[in-house]
Amino acid sequence: MFVILTLATLVFLLVTLLPLWRNPHWLVRSMDFPRMQFAVMATILLCAQLIFLDLENARTWTLVVPTLLCLAWQAWWIAPYTRLWQHHVQTATESDSNRRISIMTANVLMTNRKAEALLSLVRHRQPDVLVTLESDQWWQDRLDALQPEMPYSIKCPLDNLYGMHVYSRLPLEEPEIEFLVEDDVPSIHALVRLRTGDGVRIHFLHPGPPNPTENSESKERDVELLIVARSVADSDRPVIVTGDLNDVAWSATTRLFRKISGLLDPRIGRGMFNTFHADYPFLRWPLDHLFHSRHFTLRSIERLPPIGSDHFPLFTDLFYAPKEGADQEGIEADSADRSRAQSTIEENNNNMARVN
Repeated sequence: MFVILTLATLVFLLVTLLPLWRNPHWLVRSMDFPRMQFAVMATILLCAQLIFLDLENARTWTLVVPTLLCLAWQAWWIAPYTRLWQHHVQTATESDSNRRISIMTANVLMTNRKAEALLSLVRHRQPDVLVTLESDQWWQDRLDALQPEMPYSIKCPLDNLYGMHVYSRLPLEEPEIEFLVEDDVPSIHALVRLRTGDGVRIHFLHPGPPNPTENSESKERDVELLIVARSVADSDRPVIVTGDLNDVAWSATTRLFRKISGLLDPRIGRGMFNTFHADYPFLRWPLDHLFHSRHFTLRSIERLPPIGSDHFPLFTDLFYAPKEGADQEGIEADSADRSRAQSTIEENNNNMARVN
């Protein structure tokens, strides 16, 4: 039993320490994803050590102590995304509908043919803005049924899993479709005009994931996120960034994105809102995100019912309250963070890339 538990502890040490290596290889970066699962596994391993090993034997503690440290390290990353943490974004206290903006983010899965499930959900929840990821021409033909009630749209149908569509009840101005890093991976950028007349700069993203079948490294994803982060960092305008970022909320990459951009994460202190994988309850993590500037407080955020995709939709209802939210603060970047972001962008020949 000691040999079995020793091997299990060594494996667990490896998967815990591997993400500390900043190598962009997909195998290294994928260890950022299942931190909740690793924490559960560490707890089970710790219980097994305490039950089956002699606690009076010194060598037992050579297993127990590393397991405890690994558990604490995994918990440190995911704890902000539990109700034990203080809210990062204030809860809205007003209800003026003219100052609200609700956004539904839905990775539809291009091969999914249950369009009516999404359309019914949109009609039921009545979001101001819908963004779909992985939507091709087939999906566009079905989504266009929403145009009578959502007359403003930006469409980029692609059959490579990176199509993107935006439908809105609110006016969309200055629409742009950009290919910031990869020639076949778009992002959409626009100014959304609230019912009060205030303009909100909104960025819809779906960078390519690090995996063995698409990008062997995470650099394409990381660079796109940092380009957008750098572009919005010095803006005084209200900003929202949303989409399937193919990264988890607690990763070092997303944390660096938050530091450089200064944007807030409304999930902190409220929950993980794991949107992927819809079919496997134990293998879920938050891939679909929404970040915003301090101009907003939060009315609600929730994971919506399944729509036949491998992702659940994410619904976020924000309240435009620049005075009330003025004291909200993101995490600040230090000189090492800024240097790391700059070198990541420069190494991939995207130093001049920006979005409006």
